[in-house]
Amino acid sequence: MENREFFMRRLHSLLGVVPIGLFLVQHLVINHFAVYGADSFNKAAQFMHDLPFRILLELFIIFIPILFHAVLGVYIVFIAKNNVKRYGFFRNWMFYLQRITGIITLIFIVWHVWETRVQIGLGNEQLEFGLMENILASPVMFWFYVVGVISTTFHFANGLWSFLVTWGITVTPRSQRIATYATLLVFLAVTYIGIRALFAFV
Repeated sequence: MENREFFMRRLHSLLGVVPIGLFLVQHLVINHFAVYGADSFNKAAQFMHDLPFRILLELFIIFIPILFHAVLGVYIVFIAKNNVKRYGFFRNWMFYLQRITGIITLIFIVWHVWETRVQIGLGNEQLEFGLMENILASPVMFWFYVVGVISTTFHFANGLWSFLVTWGITVTPRSQRIATYATLLVFLAVTYIGIRALFAFV
């Protein structure tokens, strides 16, 4: 049972960084082209859309890993316990926030995929600047996306810290403190990219 839980946690953390985390950064960078105008975003988005074997890439690098990560995440939420003696007050708060943002992020991703990828696939929308512009025209949806992006970037950055611990990369207290500052910078940088893109669409 312990070996199974150990394996599940390692797999969960690995999927959160590779490929999901890498896709998140790539997706936000593509969205950030909106800062330079509608044409820049449309060209960047179209480039990604025209990649060879795009459907297979989306299926095996995005959708299946996210689904698997989400199911594993729910499982871990139910079996996980705080470890105050090992990680202390701050890290246990990060542990709680990781679970909360995991739920928020899952809801956000499902809604975002429904509004964009699914609607494009059904032929109801086109992959262009105007799609996000129309979605974010509603103040409610705009702030929903702001919360969703911040939740997602926090979940990624804090999950990156956990990944480094889980895989034995940061073992000592000093290395874990350094990782805390490093992942904080990752959070701030990725969040800036994501939020600036949202404002560019409005």
